[in-house]
Formats: sequence, C-alpha cells, structure tokens
Amino acid sequence: MDDRFRPDGRAHRDRMLAGDFYLADDPDLVRERGRAADLTRLFNQTASDDGAEREEILRKLLGGVGEGTEVRPPFHCDYGYQTHIGARSFANWGLICLDVGRIVIGDDVQIGPNVQLLTATHPIEPEPRRAKWEASQPITIGDNVWLGGGVIVCPGVSIGENTVVGAGAVVTRDLPAHVVAVGNPARAIRTIDR
Repeated sequence: MDDRFRPDGRAHRDRMLAGDFYLADDPDLVRERGRAADLTRLFNQTASDDGAEREEILRKLLGGVGEGTEVRPPFHCDYGYQTHIGARSFANWGLICLDVGRIVIGDDVQIGPNVQLLTATHPIEPEPRRAKWEASQPITIGDNVWLGGGVIVCPGVSIGENTVVGAGAVVTRDLPAHVVAVGNPARAIRTIDR
C-alpha cells in the first residue's frame, strides 16, 4: 500500500490537521465530532429571535466568528474549530461546512441557502478508500464574496474578493477576485467593475 496510508507515529488528528490522509474513526476524532454535533444541535434548536444565544453557541463551536456575523439554522459541520467566519458576514439556512480541512470565510460575505463548503477528499484507489482513509484541502472565501443558493465549493478552492458565484454553481477550481462565475464547473463569465 502507498506510504500515505501507513501509520507514521502521528495521531490521526495531527494527520487530519496537516491535510494528510487519516482514519476518521479514530476515537479522538469521534469525540471531537460528537462535541460539534452536540453544539450544532443546540444551535439549530434556538428560537428565531435569540441571536445572543446563537452567537454564544457559534463562538464555542467555531474557530472564529467576527462581530456582526449571522448564521441562520440549520447549520452543520464536522468539527467546527476548523471553520472561521469574518465580520459582518451572513449565512442563510442550510449551510454545510465539511470542515475536516480549514475553512476561512472573509468579512462581509453573503452565503445563500443550502450552500456546501466541502474540504474532505478520499483516495481514488479502492483499497485505501475501503479502509476508510480520507484527507482534506482547505477552502478560502475572500472578503465581500456572494455565494448564491445551492453553491457547492469543492476541496482546495479559493475564491477571490468581491466575486459573485451564481446559484447552483459547482466551484471546482480557484476563482479570481472581481468576477461573476456560474455553471458546473463554475467559470468566470464577466469582470465586476471596482
């Protein structure tokens, strides 16, 4: 088997945080996902008028939350601490952050309903995939980006500042700043005046 899938003395959590292949059923990772699931359940059960409680839970769950940011439930993530959201950003209902890898969302970002930010990857080879090895690649969303409803952002993607991604687009590659991108796979169709 490929050396990427052999034990090397590091804990699976350390391997995950480094973006290397790891086993997700490691007891420490199972415990951390359980903590995130408990906090996410509390967040998703908050009353619609209780912004203070939501903010308190998000601050416990996520790696960072900027001032004036709002995330509407339901929200789902794997670990929470791998997701960082800047100031004055807004995420509508149904945001999914598969944050096995780091997810950085800038300031003033608008996220439509049912957006998926997916950092998890799996081996192409059948044997390590059957053995439940997985890895990740980080996602970075620049300042003042707008992700339309149903956008899917794939592992390893960066989206430049001020870019708009149309509803339903699947972003498989980096997008530059100041463009409108649409489609599957998403491609820039025009530049935005600054």
